[in-house]
Amino acid sequence: MERLVERLEKAVERLEMVHQGPGMCGDGSSKGVAQYVQVFDGLLAGPVAEYIRISKEVGGDVQKHAEMVHAGLMSERALLVVASQHQQPTENAFSSLLKPISEHIQVVQNFREKNRGSKLFNHLSAVSESIPALGWVAMAPKPGPYVKEMTDAAMFYTNRILKEYKDVDKKQVEWVKAYLSIWTELQAYIKEFHTTGLTWSKTGPVATEGTKSPSAPAAGAAPPPPGPPPPPAPAPSSSSADDAASRSALFAQINRGEGITSGLRHVSDDMKTHKNPALKNQGGPVRSGPKPFTAPKPACNANPAPKTSPKAPALLELEGKKWRVENQENATNLVINDTELKQVAYVFKCTNSTLQIKGKINSITLDNCKKLGLVFDDVVGIVEIINSRDIKVQVMGKVPTISINKTDGCHVYLSKNSLDCEIVSAKSSEMNVLIPTEGGDFTEFPVPEQFKTVWNGQKLVTTMTEIAG
Repeated sequence: MERLVERLEKAVERLEMVHQGPGMCGDGSSKGVAQYVQVFDGLLAGPVAEYIRISKEVGGDVQKHAEMVHAGLMSERALLVVASQHQQPTENAFSSLLKPISEHIQVVQNFREKNRGSKLFNHLSAVSESIPALGWVAMAPKPGPYVKEMTDAAMFYTNRILKEYKDVDKKQVEWVKAYLSIWTELQAYIKEFHTTGLTWSKTGPVATEGTKSPSAPAAGAAPPPPGPPPPPAPAPSSSSADDAASRSALFAQINRGEGITSGLRHVSDDMKTHKNPALKNQGGPVRSGPKPFTAPKPACNANPAPKTSPKAPALLELEGKKWRVENQENATNLVINDTELKQVAYVFKCTNSTLQIKGKINSITLDNCKKLGLVFDDVVGIVEIINSRDIKVQVMGKVPTISINKTDGCHVYLSKNSLDCEIVSAKSSEMNVLIPTEGGDFTEFPVPEQFKTVWNGQKLVTTMTEIAG
């Protein structure tokens, strides 16, 4: 109850901040602005403003990223203003209205991809994994759970930040709390005003593709909180917006329940090709349903010049305390010597290569690698394998923890000194741990992938499932 009262007090404070801002009427009212737009302004003035403030203190890439996030939130506010003054548009028009939000999401995610060598890469990843939550406006009939799902996607990286800075830099811990509070408050906001989807006005004109929110707040309306200017948007791309609209339509179909099959027609035996071979020899199309989706072919000249994306340069260098090994292909003799305890190794997008790390190092991360062999002596922290395929890791000395996430095919060779190693896996397959024997060989043990969960009357109990063979 105390937490509920505290949250209500904070909400009231934010609303008061918005109502007391410049551009208000003498009585503090905000004429012409829908209530849910005012409350969204309170969210911008509260959790978002706090996140921006702390991001500026952290500085660097985190500050730049925060400016992009703020621009995306302002784009969403513009759509909320349109929805509060117009009736629900057609699907095509709605897709067009979603484009600015989709573009801002893409800008945020591209920034992470262009700065994989950043010292604050975990911060950039946490934001990039969760920023699609801005697409809740197209996620009828359950926008709230969609935001929660996107927030959960960021937890992997925010937990790494907390683990790294918990007892070192409290400012980083505050940043995590401030950022996650945006999405927590947004879920509460959606639950109150947009439970089953974006709420459109019952009066006013129907929104069209060219509909825009007022460039400046009307007289007496609360202006959006000040913030850094938005970054330049890339060339418009409608794919994300179209996908969001399509998902919304799909959810609507699913929610029909059993009625979803009412549109199907019975196919008699004489219409089935396996029971009526003569149909196979007839001309014309075999089926009358819609064609499967194919990517649109870009317009091109009669004699197009072959286009090849520039190949990223191969790296093996020490940058501060981080060894960067990137974009290596068919390199079988990569070696890192002269390591120190405070150094970390980040291996990104290496293919069909072998890397040996000698000495004792703090941690090793393999990201987006294929057919990579890693041999190392000692790691005092953790070895992480993310978004990779066909990885072989051999421990020569000791390592306390190995984490395998979103990886298909991973063989871990343990040494006699590392048999107490903890192996944590998630969303991965074809994982095997090889244990040394007295004769110098290895015995292979598969890591379980199939589990059974039952309700025991008080809680869920999950156990490994033995696969009969």
